[in-house]
Amino acid sequence: MHRFRYQGDSLFVEEVNAASLAEQYGTPLYVYSAGTVVDHYERLLLSLRELNPLVCYAVKANSNLALLRLLASRGCGFDLVSGGELYRILRAGGDPARSTFAGVGKTAREMEEALEAGIYSFVVEGREELEAIDRVAARLGKRAPVALRVNPDVGAKTHAKVKTGVAESKFGISAEEIEALYRELPRFCHVSLRGIQIHIGSQIRDVEPFEEAVRRVIPLVEIARDRFGAEFFDIGGGLGIAYEEALQSGDPGWWENKAQWATPAHYAERLLPLLGPLGLRIVVEPGRLLVGNAGILLTRVLFRKDRPQKKFVIVDAGMNDLIRPALYGSFHQIVPVTRRGGELFEADVVGPVCESGDCFAASRRMAPAEPGDLLAIFSAGAYGFSMASQYNSRPRPAEVLVEGANHRLIRRRESYEDLVRGEAIDEGAAAPEFSGRADGANKGLTLDRVNRKEKP
Repeated sequence: MHRFRYQGDSLFVEEVNAASLAEQYGTPLYVYSAGTVVDHYERLLLSLRELNPLVCYAVKANSNLALLRLLASRGCGFDLVSGGELYRILRAGGDPARSTFAGVGKTAREMEEALEAGIYSFVVEGREELEAIDRVAARLGKRAPVALRVNPDVGAKTHAKVKTGVAESKFGISAEEIEALYRELPRFCHVSLRGIQIHIGSQIRDVEPFEEAVRRVIPLVEIARDRFGAEFFDIGGGLGIAYEEALQSGDPGWWENKAQWATPAHYAERLLPLLGPLGLRIVVEPGRLLVGNAGILLTRVLFRKDRPQKKFVIVDAGMNDLIRPALYGSFHQIVPVTRRGGELFEADVVGPVCESGDCFAASRRMAPAEPGDLLAIFSAGAYGFSMASQYNSRPRPAEVLVEGANHRLIRRRESYEDLVRGEAIDEGAAAPEFSGRADGANKGLTLDRVNRKEKP
């Protein structure tokens, strides 16, 4: 469930009117509900409490420092896939000793940084990586904690681009290769096998693939425990969230009625009998589950274009702000921030980016929308801002966190200066700056004025 609801005809984020946030901070605007993030984290902990789990939030889903701090303050660990993510969790007060470091392409520098920080465990994706970690640990005079990532070759009903547990994917080590690595492990003098890890994909709404993957890998986990003293089994993440029914999912009891879904409660019910007898620490790596339904993207309608063949609602957010619909063909529910009467109509909701793929919804039956109206794109808390770009030289939007009746800016809107920061025209010469605004109000802007650093 989440904390976005209509009060009368106005959409509220916890106790704050969403329209007031748009007026104060501008649009496009990412808005997050702190209460939703905390609620989802605590529900997952509660469902797995018999296993005393270590929950490691997948930072790639949304890496804003304020959200990381919110989770770290409640004892959450982190699932990292880059040195930059390690830097972020350290800045946010996260504990590297409660965090794992995954990814198929770790650099030597990232390995060094993780070892120096005291990472709980690397998640190793292959034999060559194990050798590289062993070399780096030897050079630093350390012993690197590692978990071998097993690819269980289990398919899940999800988008092909987020399936990670099948044999054809780049992730993990086959069961046959793991058995060979077990025989070789004693020669790696600077690594210690701390656990086994699996992760079969993202946005999975069935329990069965998780159960099948765990069953397949348990024999390898038992060998790691009995022969090498492994202490944990990391079962990854991947639990899905509501997209089509996003607004309804805020109603109390809605999740509990979705018996066919892999909700935390159903997930735990099926996996506890398999995991409990292992006597190991269980690690889980939710990302989207914690933050996906905790965020919306507010956008303002700029124009309507009504053609005989098709109607278009043109908004000020673009695919550079939220790329999931263009990248995955994903569905996001879109609702008016202020409801009013009128018949539903069918239209494409599109952005200003110069790409035909810049489309949030195609042939969508939706409430009336006119220029100046605000729309809320739901389920934008995961893989929204974290995948945003400056494509078309569009500054990235601001982010706001709501806690009850309070709200605060947790990332300022980018300016035009931010677009060229770090670039150079001549060797050693930075690009000229000007104090223009990033909200479309740069009237009278000329290159001459930029060079003289004059305000338009």
